[in-house]
Amino acid sequence: MSKVKSFVKTLSDKPVLVYGLGKSGNACVNALSKAGANIVIGDDEFDNINKFSGRKNVSALDLYSQDFGKFAFLLLSPGIPLTHPEPHDVVKKAKEAGLEIICDIELFSRIYPDIKTIGITGTNGKSTTSALVVHILKQSGERAVLGGNIGTAVFDIEVEKDMPEWLVLEISSFQIDLCPVFRPDIAVIINITPDHLDRHGNMEHYTDVKERLIELGSLNSDDAYAIICSDDEYTLRIYERAKDINLREITEVSTKKRLDNGVYVKDAILLDTTDGEVKTIVDLSKFPSLKGQHNYQNSACAYAAAKNAGIETADILEGFESFPGLNHRQFLVRTINGVGYINDSKATNAASAAMALGAQNNVYWIVGGRKKKTGLDGLEGFFPQIKHAFLIGESTEDLADWFDKYGMEYTRCFTLENAVVKAHNMAQGNRGQPGGTGVVLLSPACASFDQYDSFEHRGNHFTEIVNALDE
Repeated sequence: MSKVKSFVKTLSDKPVLVYGLGKSGNACVNALSKAGANIVIGDDEFDNINKFSGRKNVSALDLYSQDFGKFAFLLLSPGIPLTHPEPHDVVKKAKEAGLEIICDIELFSRIYPDIKTIGITGTNGKSTTSALVVHILKQSGERAVLGGNIGTAVFDIEVEKDMPEWLVLEISSFQIDLCPVFRPDIAVIINITPDHLDRHGNMEHYTDVKERLIELGSLNSDDAYAIICSDDEYTLRIYERAKDINLREITEVSTKKRLDNGVYVKDAILLDTTDGEVKTIVDLSKFPSLKGQHNYQNSACAYAAAKNAGIETADILEGFESFPGLNHRQFLVRTINGVGYINDSKATNAASAAMALGAQNNVYWIVGGRKKKTGLDGLEGFFPQIKHAFLIGESTEDLADWFDKYGMEYTRCFTLENAVVKAHNMAQGNRGQPGGTGVVLLSPACASFDQYDSFEHRGNHFTEIVNALDE
């Protein structure tokens, strides 16, 4: 009997309420209903509910008349507000009824408690670091799968066919907020910069949620590890508190300072002092898919996580060498006459876009979408690297005002297709000028939801347009 069916039996015929029918919600409904659970579903969009019309064991929620006390728990999509700007009505009703509110990762951990987990969070870099860690584990012969906030929802992973030894999870702050008990065996915090403040209220709450990842939950402290990159004020605060409490075995990581006991990067060289001596591990600049200061941070965290998972240094370096990079994250789609076309669609805020801008020169920058609260402030320091900006999406006029303030040249393009064509023509026309051929960079620093379903949808469209360009 499958573990999901065994879990469903413990519910004593109580129905499960699933609210939010995106990728993770759909996967949960499919897995639980297949195992015989009674599911009540809800979503802010009726069309999402209608997709399950006629499905056995699945019924629609009547939010304002149904008795919440009868449910086993509320499985909430991370996209539904839990606390800010105010709790969603379904959250209010659940709390009034004393109902436990969890996400798919928490539920998965209860059904499969024997799978070891590496949980990776951070404002930026968590997707690349997660993909790199699972790549290293697989290259070294470990049975490992990747899920969570990146790619595959955990209940879409067919773990029972070939039970993995490791589950690597990219975990967002919204998911951590919905994990009352689950904590990963190896917890990684890469960085924290202002983001999602509309959903967390302020930086203090945002940081507190991230910090929960390194709590023990139900873990034994002898088997629990934390990797914390202390390069910003918020992660430094978390590291110092974690060191004082000493719940987990902690590895400090840095790309800004030398560490007497930790893993750090100096002039692109990865060094390890955790064993009482300075060990030079590798020159990270020789790996094309791991270039740039931000990727040095990702690589150092991935190295520390893999080492704590028992992977030998030689195997980690083989993983670095063969890592192809992550699509939608500074991914080179194509080179035309020496001009690179880079998909960095996952850069949905200014801090993330800064990483791409800082790694390139002579940039023809495609920017815009649904503007984040933080806007583009802080990116003006990269103007020397930018040849021209091409503005897209509903933020076009707001961004035009911002560029006008600094006297930066730009073109209103509104659509991605128009921006790619104009950037392509300008970049190709400027070949041979001082400074090199440059790159056409999609690094929007904005959300995608004005014109696209997701950053993946936006990045895939960019790739299609670029691949259709003439030489």
